[in-house]
Amino acid sequence: MGQTAIASMTIVEFFAWQETQDELYELVDGLPLQMMPGTRRRHDRITVNIIISAGSRLRGKTCSPVTQDTAIRISPTQIRRPDVAIDCGPFLDEDFIASDPRAVFEVLSPSTRVFDHSKKLEEYKSVASLRHILLIDGDSAEVIAYARNADGLWVASTFAGLEAVLDFPDMGFSLPMAEIYRDLTFRPRPILVMPDA
Repeated sequence: MGQTAIASMTIVEFFAWQETQDELYELVDGLPLQMMPGTRRRHDRITVNIIISAGSRLRGKTCSPVTQDTAIRISPTQIRRPDVAIDCGPFLDEDFIASDPRAVFEVLSPSTRVFDHSKKLEEYKSVASLRHILLIDGDSAEVIAYARNADGLWVASTFAGLEAVLDFPDMGFSLPMAEIYRDLTFRPRPILVMPDA
C-alpha cells in the first residue's frame, strides 16, 4: 500500500498537529519533519552548559535562554528548533514560538554538520530579529560565530580554545568557552608528519 500524502500546513496547523505527537518535529516547506532522536551525551552536556551559563548571566534581564521546545519562525511555512536560543521578547505562556529571538546555538554533530553550515545557516540569517548564530563544534573547543553588524551584514569569526570568550554586547553578557565545554575532555588532533626526503 502507498503512503498517504501529508497536506502542506500553516504554522498554526502544524502546532495543533504537533501537540498530538510523541516526538518533536520541525516544519519545513509546510511539511512536518521529525527531528533526529537523541544525541550523544557530549552534545547534551554542551547544550545544558550553554543554558546554565547564559541563563545565570541573563537572570533579571529581558532576555533568557530557551530549549528546542521553543521554535524559531523562519517563514510562514518553516520553523526550526535550535539546540538553544536566546529570546528577548515577552514570555507568553501558551505560545510555541520565540517572540524576539536574538541568538541561536547549534551544536554540530557528524550527521548535521554540513547542513547546519549551509542551508540552516542561511535560514537563520533570514530571521530579522536574530543578531547571533553560533555553530559549536562538539569535538573540539571551537565556535564559528556569525554576528549581524550595524549595516545588517553578517560577519563570521572563529573562536578557538577554552580561554576565548564570546561577547553579546546587545544583550549585555559574555559567555566563556570554558563554560560551554565545562566537564568535557578533548582527544588530541592527529598531527601530519612528513617523512624525511
